[in-house]
Order: sequence, then structure tokens, then C-alpha cells
Amino acid sequence: MEVDDGIEISSYCETLMRRAIELAKKGAGTTHPNPCVGAVVVNRGEIIAEGWHVRPGSPHAEVMALRRAGEKARGGALYVTLEPCAAHGRTPACTEAIRRAGIKHVIYASSDPNPVMAGGAKVLRAMSIDVTGGVLAEEADKLNRPFFHYLRTGRPYVIAKAAISLDGKMATHSHHSQWISGAKCRKHAHKLRAECDAVLVGAGTLHDDNPSLTVRDAKMVGDVPLRVVLCFETPVFFEACKLLSDDVPTRFYVRSTNGHTERWVDAGVQVERITSLLAVLKHLADDGYLKLLLEGGGALHTSFLEAQFSDEMVLYQAPIIIGGRDAVSLWGSKGSDTVMQAIRLKDVVRKKMGEDQMIRGTVVYPD
Repeated sequence: MEVDDGIEISSYCETLMRRAIELAKKGAGTTHPNPCVGAVVVNRGEIIAEGWHVRPGSPHAEVMALRRAGEKARGGALYVTLEPCAAHGRTPACTEAIRRAGIKHVIYASSDPNPVMAGGAKVLRAMSIDVTGGVLAEEADKLNRPFFHYLRTGRPYVIAKAAISLDGKMATHSHHSQWISGAKCRKHAHKLRAECDAVLVGAGTLHDDNPSLTVRDAKMVGDVPLRVVLCFETPVFFEACKLLSDDVPTRFYVRSTNGHTERWVDAGVQVERITSLLAVLKHLADDGYLKLLLEGGGALHTSFLEAQFSDEMVLYQAPIIIGGRDAVSLWGSKGSDTVMQAIRLKDVVRKKMGEDQMIRGTVVYPD
């Protein structure tokens, strides 16, 4: 394969970059809101040291690997999943650490889209260090999709999750929905929660289901996801609300406050008054919540689809037919006028889970 400036990349080079990608995954859930990065130091065909970014404020992957390598790094090569940073942030610039270590060749996968930190390749070349970029970039980009998405759009990466029937219903006409999908799907959904920074539902789900929105049947690696409820106005307070547990933070976004607001705040819920869906998403992203799981009902899913804010979709489809014009649909608005205008999924993955199937893909909106 050829990348960057046309240099032919060997399978050995790809093998080392794949190792760096595996190292980067060790930081999944703990580097939030920073990207996951892995690095490998090689000299004379031998892996000298490895490193990965562990948490914000800790040494970057390159620095960890170079420290472990010591003098053995001099004259060697550095494989890293993200273009080394060229500016001083919470930690010094990695380009300077690379220069001091005596590295002669830097090979990276993803280009850094952060305008504050980008430009590392140019800086390294100015230091007379050989640089090759774009090696396994597509694989590496997937590691930090929410981070890159935020830098590009200013909002979080939204995964819309729903259990649906064969006819696309999320609940019956009486709003009964427990349980459309089976136990294997529900366990998978908890794993999905554990991978996200926040879980969102609407006021209808809060009222109808009284969900806990906690992670169960899955291992937590980083912080527990923030529980978020979107409401037109502060909902009626009720003591039995499962979102009042002290161990998981909860936030309400409301368009208007009322007499119930103070009681929710006193119970430990953060209440923010914000008037638009876009403003809610930007507020969450600015607070570092870059990967959101949308778990609401039909009205909330419809709002996100209409605004084109759902970026990925995970559907658990059960072999049942609910029927009824008043049943809750995933997309409850007018919908598309033609099939060509339909919302589609690409890069689709299907997996059988018991009697159900999981369908996952990236959302593509019509032009």
C-alpha cells in the first residue's frame, strides 16, 4: 500500500502499527475526553518499548514509550496511532520529546484534527526527522471517532439505540415496551452503555418506565455514564425515581423551570435550562461528554433524526409484530416522500442474538 507521500508501506510496518492500535485500546474509557493513543519504539528490527495514553494529564503514549526505551530509542523509529502533538497542553509537546530521544523516523496513522495540537508532522520534518503518515489510518480513526466528530461538528457522537418489532414499533399503543427484545440483546445494550459517556432519555421514558440508566451485566472501565433527561419543563418530582441514586450523576435539561425544580436539585439532580436540542448537545460536548447513547422513546428518536443528530444506530429487532396506527414508532413524523429520500445505514453489521437480531450501522441522511 502507499500512503502520505507515496512511500511503499511493508506488511512489517502495518504489523507494528496494529500493535500500536492494540495498545491504544488499553486507554478506552479512561482517556476521556482525550483520544486513545498507542505507541511502539523500534530499533534495528526489535521492539524496544511500548506505551499508551492512560488518562488526561498523564504522559502521552509517545512519551511513555520513549521513557521506557531510554537510550535504546536513539536512531530508532516510533510508530504511533495519532500524529504527535506540536503544542504544549496539559503536558509538553511530544515533538520535542521525540527530538530529544534521537528518533530518526516517525510513522503515524491518524492525522491530528485538533487545531491547537496539529502540525506535528511538519514540526518533525523541520527537525530533519523522517515522517510517514496515514498508515492504517482508517483503523486508527475508528478508535477516536467521537473525539474527531466533536472537533469537526462541535457536538457529541450520538448512538441511537432502540428495541423494535418487525414492523418498526418501539412500544404498543398503550406505551408498553418491556420487553420487546430478549435477554441477550439487553446484556449487549448494557455493554454499549458502559462504552459511552452519557445516556439520554426523554421525559416520556422517565414517566413511563422510571429507568435507572445504570450499567449492569457489563464491566465498567472508565467513569460511569452521566444520566441525562431532556424535558420541555422540569418534570413532576417523585421520591421513587430511580435516577436519584447517589452513585451515578444525573442531569436534566429543561426549557422552563417550575415549582419542582428545587426539589430535584435538593435530591442531587443537576438542572440546566437550555432551549434547543443543539444547545444541549454542545453543552454536553463542552463538558467532555463526547459519546452519547440515545435511549429515549419515539418522540426523542424522531427529534434527533429530524435534526440529523443521530450518527450511528443500534437496533435490536425482535420477531414480533405489534401493529396499530397509535403504536410508538422509531421515526414518528411524516417520513420520506420517496424511497430515495429515506435515511439509510452504511457499514452495516448484523448479529443474531437469541431469537432477535442486532443491526448496527452509520446513519446516512439524504442530501
